[in-house]
Amino acid sequence: MSVIVKEVLKGSPAFKVGIKSGDTLVSINGNDIMDVLDYRFYQNENKLKITFINAKGKIKCRRIKKDESEELGMQFDTYLMDKQHSCLNKCVFCFIDQLPKGMRESLYFKDDDSRLSFLFGNYITLTNLTEHEIERIIKLHISPVNISVHTTNPELRVKMMKNKNAGKVLELIDRFNDAGIAMNCQLVVCPGFNDKDELERSLTDLTAKQSVKCIAVVPVGITGHREGLEKLTPFNKQTAGETIDLIDKFGLECLEKYNERRVFAADEFYLIAEREMPEASFYEDFLQLENGVGLSALLKSEVYETLEYISEQTVSRNVSIATGEAAYPLIKELAGAVCQKFKGIECEVFAIKNEFFGGEINVSGLVTGGDIIKQLKNKLTSSHLLIPDSMLRYENDRFLDDVTLEQLSSELQCEVIVVENNGQSFVSAVSGIEIGG
Repeated sequence: MSVIVKEVLKGSPAFKVGIKSGDTLVSINGNDIMDVLDYRFYQNENKLKITFINAKGKIKCRRIKKDESEELGMQFDTYLMDKQHSCLNKCVFCFIDQLPKGMRESLYFKDDDSRLSFLFGNYITLTNLTEHEIERIIKLHISPVNISVHTTNPELRVKMMKNKNAGKVLELIDRFNDAGIAMNCQLVVCPGFNDKDELERSLTDLTAKQSVKCIAVVPVGITGHREGLEKLTPFNKQTAGETIDLIDKFGLECLEKYNERRVFAADEFYLIAEREMPEASFYEDFLQLENGVGLSALLKSEVYETLEYISEQTVSRNVSIATGEAAYPLIKELAGAVCQKFKGIECEVFAIKNEFFGGEINVSGLVTGGDIIKQLKNKLTSSHLLIPDSMLRYENDRFLDDVTLEQLSSELQCEVIVVENNGQSFVSAVSGIEIGG
């Protein structure tokens, strides 16, 4: 597959050799260009032979010398240079299948695209990989590959993902391991399906592989919109505690074998089990933050570290914070620590119940603007409302329910301040004082 060039940046290496908008890029140094990964990897050499077809249909070759870090300067219709790969599975726990009806169409799209895994850290199930993509991963030694494994039992994986190929592609983990391709794995655990003995089997299989660098075990999320879907059972205090114990057992084994813990429970397990979360040092390199592993410990560590190097001050500030129910105790503690360091701050923290998803989902990242409005309207005593950036979608200006920041600000009659998920930003936002880097 070749790709059509949409635009060539003026003054770029491609521009200088006469490549134009409408030309078709065929290959770089003899390597076929099929998508963004081919383009980005093969353009990095400082000596390139570019083969393309011009607007008149003639095949042309041009040689380019450039710095290795210099971009060629070609742009294409889409970032991926072709269509995004959608998911071929029908997982029993799929969160997108549990979304309410009537939301914007883009939210119902299920991606399972290896390019997004390498570029942005998305997790893939392996069921969508072509042989070209598999060979490219091995040839170019692209790492890490982020894999949604869920279970290493082939028959159970087929049952849970409702895809006849779901069990077969587990062999790819062995191929990547043999090739030394680093892998980060995710297990979404559903009681009655892949917990207990099945979870032990999966952890046994995965921790035996040298190249599996990190495993996140995440509890299934269940919304109030599962009409027509298979019945799932949520974790409770006892089952969550038992699961943490099993995960810790494998973590200790990995510490002995690899000098790394490698296996971690998501923060949510500790909240359900009503157990104290580990300290930040427990999570080593924080490789699974996107799966909610170590987020709380890292934020807590960063806030207290920031406060340690600030002298006590007196300020006049009245501010409110909206957070999810799960994070409420931690955010209240951290806000209190900031108030203790900066005398004169009045800070009220609100736990927003997620009624949009039926009341059982309690993480901050899925709180909607509509729920904030319903629960805080006419209750705020401050003119500033802080929200974490995780509440906003990729557009960074709206919540999952399409409520915009402007609408939220108008309804609550306050300034809405979006706070990055790090300690320094939190301290700055609560205190109103810019904390230097």
